[in-house]
Amino acid sequence: QLQASGGGLVQAGGSLRLSCSASGNNFSRYNMGWYRQAPGAQRELVALINFRGSTDYADSVKGRFTISRNNADRMVYLQMNNLTPDDTAVYYCHARRIYYTNDYWGQGTQVTVSS
Repeated sequence: QLQASGGGLVQAGGSLRLSCSASGNNFSRYNMGWYRQAPGAQRELVALINFRGSTDYADSVKGRFTISRNNADRMVYLQMNNLTPDDTAVYYCHARRIYYTNDYWGQGTQVTVSS
């Protein structure tokens, strides 16, 4: 089970830090990610961090967002800096265990960036 938090309303240029708490065992064997879905748009990948700690980002957030994980605490974070109104969306935490195909999603947290 994934529980996302940390969303809110922020002005353009501001920062937010999203957190995702995971329950269960073997967290270190999961590839983790953040996705977002804006109104009327499809869900899109924002950032990934694999079980080894390697990261990947959507071009639109490179240099502004940082994904990280703490395996001991079973947490994943998304530090978002220099936010723009285009970042407004519901952000979802995602997990997939390595060598498996089951996808797990958190409930989503709303991020709203005002201009």
